[in-house]
Amino acid sequence: MICFDALHPYYLPQYLPVMHELQLRGELVHFVIYRSDEQQAALDALVKEYQLSVTWVDNQEQALAYYLEQKPKWVVFGNTFDGDKKLKGVCGTALMQHGIGPKSVYYTVSDSDFDVRFVEGEYRLNRLQSMFPDKQFIDTGYAKLDPIVQGIEAGIDLEKLGLDPAKPTLLYAPTFYPSSIEKMATNWPAEFAEYNILLKPHYFSLSKPAYKKQKKLLLHWASYDNAYLATAEQTNLLPFMASADLLISDASSALFEFAALDKPVVWCDFYHLRWSYRGIFKFRFNQRMDEDLYRYAAVAKHAKTYKKLKAAVDQQIAEPESFAKQRAHYTYELAGKVDGQCSKRIVDFLLTEK
Repeated sequence: MICFDALHPYYLPQYLPVMHELQLRGELVHFVIYRSDEQQAALDALVKEYQLSVTWVDNQEQALAYYLEQKPKWVVFGNTFDGDKKLKGVCGTALMQHGIGPKSVYYTVSDSDFDVRFVEGEYRLNRLQSMFPDKQFIDTGYAKLDPIVQGIEAGIDLEKLGLDPAKPTLLYAPTFYPSSIEKMATNWPAEFAEYNILLKPHYFSLSKPAYKKQKKLLLHWASYDNAYLATAEQTNLLPFMASADLLISDASSALFEFAALDKPVVWCDFYHLRWSYRGIFKFRFNQRMDEDLYRYAAVAKHAKTYKKLKAAVDQQIAEPESFAKQRAHYTYELAGKVDGQCSKRIVDFLLTEK
């Protein structure tokens, strides 16, 4: 048995292509999923949709007890795990980071005591290996994108959502912090009336009380005829990426995922920062973000302010290939091989090494 540790719902889209490949090879797959007052409906919907074999836990202590009792071949994690050292000699442990964004946690999470980490591309593999010379890293690529690259992911039915299939479709997928949400115009869907707008924020923006102002704005934007806000149950970004012609985002992993599909991206450089990240405290913002944020800046068209966003979007829709060379140049470093075979490479390792 191979287990996937799903601390949050947004880990599942990364795991599912690997699950399908394991099942094709006759392997038993099981998910350990953490109950969530805020996201339980979404979790239940995902479990039902993908017919997952599940053990529910409340915390990492319960998850650890399950792994120690069941002794699976492997446990695949999407982030740090407090009981990693206690699993040594009990089962194989692998890290498959749930995003490829620019936050420094992408690297620091490897300080955990996992047996192996699957990574995306030579640049990141070499950087991680230099930071953690005694750890094992395998360049497999980013499995989450496999269904789109393979043509398995059909996308969403725009007409069914009340949108116009004849219009170009924009996907706005901001992260929760630091976010561009608060800096967008209150009526921005009206200013982009010639486009469909798919609103797909991080689920924290819809579920965490700390981000209630973001939720209020998102619900307001969803009231426009040309806009649709993803429900809490629609945690998987893949169908939205498959259906969109252009992505608008900020410091989100979605920005890099979409660029890896060779589709145009407009990168919002305007963020709402808490007072504790401004002025003399700006160093906290810099600590939160990784140098890759700037290394990969040329992968997309940038909008320095909201007022410049419309012109940037119009230009990229009219000339979608204008950043194609930049996307191709950076994607190999950023996401590794985008060939639809990433999950197969991960499974090859899991079944060969244990």
